Amino acid sequence: QVRLVESGGGLVQYGGSLRLSCVASGSVSSIVAMGWYRQVPGKERELVATISSGGSTNYADSVKGRFAISSPNVKNAVYLQMNSLKPEDTAVYFCNADSSIVVNVEGARVDRKYWGQGTQVTVSS
Repeated sequence: QVRLVESGGGLVQYGGSLRLSCVASGSVSSIVAMGWYRQVPGKERELVATISSGGSTNYADSVKGRFAISSPNVKNAVYLQMNSLKPEDTAVYFCNADSSIVVNVEGARVDRKYWGQGTQVTVSS
């Protein structure tokens, strides 16, 4: 099992910055990718940014050039630096970790996706 705990959310004015943090515990050696997603009331959860164990990153078009995801080893923690914030960035932000576990001697694997509890980000005009 992997447990994820987010922090760093809060209230910020238009054009401001926030840095979100997510700490992972448990079977962190099984993690192969981490990321951030966000969700607003009445809308589906959407991808914000991801980072793989190889260091490759991916961003939603709406945050490119403004947000940056980072993780020292894609195991213990992941961060999201958010700059030039807009009111449309207001949402609950969720930390994500993808794990891959070998379950038999033939090398078969089971993949699991884990989620944090979420942290609220509110951007005022």
